[in-house]
Amino acid sequence: MTATSLRAEGVTKAYGATHALRGVDLELRGGEVTALLGENGAGKSTLMKILSGVERPTAGTITLDGEEIVLADTVDAAAHGIAIIHQELNLCPNLTVADNIFLGRERLRWGMVDAEAQRRVAVEFLERLQEPLDPAALAGDLTLGRQQLVEIARALSVDARVLIMDEPTSALSEAEAGVLFTVIRDLTARGVAVVFISHHLEECLEIADHAVVLRDGLVVARRPMAEVDMTWIVTAMVGREEEDLYPERTAVPGEVLLDVRDLVVADPDGTGRAAVKEATLALHEREVVGIFGLMGAGRTELLEALAGRLPAQSGTVELAGRDLAGLTIAERIGEGLVLVPEDRQRDGLVQSLGVGANMALAAVGRFLRGGFVARAAERTATEEGRGRVRLKTASLDAPITSLSGGNQQKVVIGKALLTQPRVLLLDEPSRGIDVGAKADIFALMADLAVRGTGVLFATSEVGEVLHACDRILVMARGRIVADLPPGETTREDILALADGGAQHEGASDER
Repeated sequence: MTATSLRAEGVTKAYGATHALRGVDLELRGGEVTALLGENGAGKSTLMKILSGVERPTAGTITLDGEEIVLADTVDAAAHGIAIIHQELNLCPNLTVADNIFLGRERLRWGMVDAEAQRRVAVEFLERLQEPLDPAALAGDLTLGRQQLVEIARALSVDARVLIMDEPTSALSEAEAGVLFTVIRDLTARGVAVVFISHHLEECLEIADHAVVLRDGLVVARRPMAEVDMTWIVTAMVGREEEDLYPERTAVPGEVLLDVRDLVVADPDGTGRAAVKEATLALHEREVVGIFGLMGAGRTELLEALAGRLPAQSGTVELAGRDLAGLTIAERIGEGLVLVPEDRQRDGLVQSLGVGANMALAAVGRFLRGGFVARAAERTATEEGRGRVRLKTASLDAPITSLSGGNQQKVVIGKALLTQPRVLLLDEPSRGIDVGAKADIFALMADLAVRGTGVLFATSEVGEVLHACDRILVMARGRIVADLPPGETTREDILALADGGAQHEGASDER
């Protein structure tokens, strides 16, 4: 039996009349990984914020190695050896990778920041993650996945006794997640207690020693992971089995809505290489098409070029027969083509606006009357959108920051739907959301297709393309290397194409 590292007893957190946590008991042991499971709004993030000093509990105690502690803030928690990787990235985009890793804990020499020492140590932490990032690069210039790795490197640099990982793999490829699991096993071998929160439930089965399930602020189940399977996890969380999370696809595709031919898109990193290479695809009415690819495959760049965010170097994009060349993002939205971006915090939401204002933002032109916004019409539309995406919020006037990750994602999707699209593009629509919210989103996508909309979504989860779409496009190193029917395809087929295509393309580049 390993010694207890951290224990929460009777922890309650109330916000006015709302109780986010109700007498939660949680025990974390050094050398073990505890998977904390639950839907968005179950209380996972609130509990982790309390354990890491971000918030104070309304009631209850926290003990570390048998002694009660009161955490004033995250600096105090770090002093006790408790570190957290937050679900939403918390980097300073105008600082370098090395500066972000040591933010608040700068290495000093003669009273000045020792940038060279920070660079050397940053390289060591990045090498543990097998990521050859330039420590002098600005964090804001990195892709979302690489920003996630910087967050992980920052947490590793604290040398924590308790490490809380809230959705650490949400923007990572399967290969990168595998590297992270190696790091986690190394940490537990050194006696670190790890809390692992992930909506990728298969990851929890692979890496964790114990499972604890929260629902409505209460611990409703706990078991050793050796006694747990996927059915138990999903049923404990939402009362449904995994196969029931995806709707059946029965719609018959119609005419071509989106026709893409030989599209070439430059990588936005400025290196001059192509991120998308001669991509050709067709999306039909009433069709859901999934794009699967590993990190760097070009999925995001392809969708952003279709939406007008990135310029095409060559090739054509037609929507219902109309060439979209030269059209801005707003003009493409007006034509019926809209994108739900991968990073909802940076690209999908305005943090200072409320829920309803965020939802109405892209379609504000619909509500203009004589140069003024008709608030009644806007309110009616956003209330309808709220019901359509099954948004859980006390009020449309609530701050967007008061919502869980899954409900924030529903706001971004609701905003896109208010533009009345003919083609809906979604980049990682289920990133960082629970199985219940994921089921709602894929049910909505299926309903849109039945009504005639063409849906094209990109994902790094194989299960999503196997269960939620009519066709699977596999991308590797910027190219679409396969167009597959889900019913005749296996997980192994898809991964082999994604990885094998990348290896083949790499060999071609070297030649």
